Amino acid sequence: MRYVVAVAETNSFTRAAQRCLVVQSALSHQIARLEKELGARLFERTSRRVRLTPAGAAFLPAARQCLDAAERAAAEVAAAVGEVRGRLAVGLIPTVAAVDIPAVLREFHRRHPKARISLSVGASDELVEQVRQGEIEVAFLGIPLTARPRGVMARELARERLVAVVSPDHPLAGETSVDLRRLSSEVFVDLPAKTAGRAQSDLAFTAAGLTREVAFEVSNADYLARLVGAGLGVALLPPSYVASLAGMTIIEVTDAPARAEYLIWSRESRTPAAAAFLALLGTAEE
Repeated sequence: MRYVVAVAETNSFTRAAQRCLVVQSALSHQIARLEKELGARLFERTSRRVRLTPAGAAFLPAARQCLDAAERAAAEVAAAVGEVRGRLAVGLIPTVAAVDIPAVLREFHRRHPKARISLSVGASDELVEQVRQGEIEVAFLGIPLTARPRGVMARELARERLVAVVSPDHPLAGETSVDLRRLSSEVFVDLPAKTAGRAQSDLAFTAAGLTREVAFEVSNADYLARLVGAGLGVALLPPSYVASLAGMTIIEVTDAPARAEYLIWSRESRTPAAAAFLALLGTAEE
């Protein structure tokens, strides 16, 4: 099963063998044996590519689930004798600031060196779904105060009001404070529409009976900051994130929208590694 997953993910018997640390002939032989046992070919092989057959596509999700279950079983046994093993998959938004993620991961690795850590960055709504589906164990989000993560366990970490950010030569750079009405006449750089990071600003302008022009939509917070730095528009960002940016002018917004940062994890049984990570963050299992 591990070999099948490796071939499916790399689209190559050669690269799959390298990943699994076996010679290609051994990997091919084992997959051929499995195909014979199943009575169906799992891959179409040509001189140019390898791809899943319909039977292979049907087999792959179950194979992944079996491998996850086997890893979980081994991790549970290790936990029973006081050792944390297995996977810890963490997701976060780029602007998370309530927790020093690198420092926490470093301490987790120091305490549990046999656990495997992975980290991914995404939008809050995507991360919630990944936790629900079991693709990641824990995640750090930023969402409007009026919202709350659904279908997962959640702990609020912090709240903060957004600030306006402009380039030093922007016409607003000399202002100490502005309101949403004044900002509504400016061109904005923001996250994509309907994302949680965008919603907090959209909701604030709508509640004030205002509209604004978002000319630049980007999914990467760092690139968003680069566009603002180039003088292409105004952005509303968390002050804790803006503090790490150079060459930006920060303006207080008197009626600014606010966001809450959350730590979330699965409602279902969690892995020993996830339980240890939550304990490190001072979050009791609920």
